[in-house]
Amino acid sequence: MKGPIIGALVLAGLCGMAQAASPGGAGGARPPIVAVSHLAIYAADMAKSEAFYVHDLGATKLPDPENPAGARYYFSPTQFVEVLPLPVGYTGINRLAHGAFNTPDVAAMRDYLIAKKIAVPGKVQQGSDGSRWFDVTDPEGTVMQFVQAPATPPSIPVNALSSHMMHFGFIVHNRALEDGFYQQILGLHPYWAGGMEDDKPTWISLQLPDGRDWIEYMVVGTPDTKGIPPDLSQATLGVFNHFALAIPNAEAAYTLLWNGDRLKGQDNLPKIGRDAKWQMNLIDPDGTRAELMELHAIGTPCCTPFGAPDPEK
Repeated sequence: MKGPIIGALVLAGLCGMAQAASPGGAGGARPPIVAVSHLAIYAADMAKSEAFYVHDLGATKLPDPENPAGARYYFSPTQFVEVLPLPVGYTGINRLAHGAFNTPDVAAMRDYLIAKKIAVPGKVQQGSDGSRWFDVTDPEGTVMQFVQAPATPPSIPVNALSSHMMHFGFIVHNRALEDGFYQQILGLHPYWAGGMEDDKPTWISLQLPDGRDWIEYMVVGTPDTKGIPPDLSQATLGVFNHFALAIPNAEAAYTLLWNGDRLKGQDNLPKIGRDAKWQMNLIDPDGTRAELMELHAIGTPCCTPFGAPDPEK
């Protein structure tokens, strides 16, 4: 019974946010961007990925309405990791396909971006589940997708580890260039910025305009460069191109993983991050990092204070 209840609550929440924000249209206001939808990644071995996402992270596997060759691993009715088979003959190290945001009116979002002179596809696509989406490319070439959830999202059992993907991150070179798209056009705003050195922020978190999820720039190289730096390994790239699941308590999450024999091959223990939040990291078979993070800091973060409210659950 929990699955249908969660689905109804999530759908009601999306609709409520849609009513609270101004509707969009050609030349009109920006439609709401209410939550992170998913991160899509490539896998060399789909069976190994399934074991990680289902057994280790507790996600629910369902068919991929967007790509029959792929699979979706749901953490909530409207948030998931999409795993796609690595293209035949591909020899590169990048495993990121795209990031995605939830919006209640994807057609209006497309019209809004057209009015802002952003290149969009000729039409909105529709999946077998009734979901609708389209892709755009950000100024540095990272693909971002806008998704309108189906009228009836799938019923997903409560995941004891996490039922909330609260952010994803990806490499960025030119912060100002990317801000022109994510902040000025999409309306994201600063949440937190930090890094390994207090005076050199390289992890830039921007919160969504109509929700408390966020994206994270993982700054690499210099502003005049693009693409994957030649000296970057696949393992490090997977740490940068990552997603994060909200956990209420790091000790409880680690205990659940340990007792469930879900930590084979993992060597990351819970720790306090530079943002003063408890967290731990698990790595999928292709190197993509799954960050498990508490919602709130336990003290003062490094580098900058938080500039927006934390996610609530």
